[in-house]
Amino acid sequence: MEIGNLTGFALNLDDGRVQVVAEGPRENCHRLLDWLASDDTPGRVDGVTEIWDTPRGGYEGFAIR
Repeated sequence: MEIGNLTGFALNLDDGRVQVVAEGPRENCHRLLDWLASDDTPGRVDGVTEIWDTPRGGYEGFAIR
């Protein structure tokens, strides 16, 4: 799925979780969250924890780390 206008990263953690940090228009962040909660992701998502904060910037694009 292509959402666009988001910057940040996705990182596989050692315990099997995935950390996603995304910055961009609020609507697009909500689209990302909706996608993560759907059955259309490339992996299995058992749950999503949202933390909203002030964007810090510094991301050039969206990277898989």
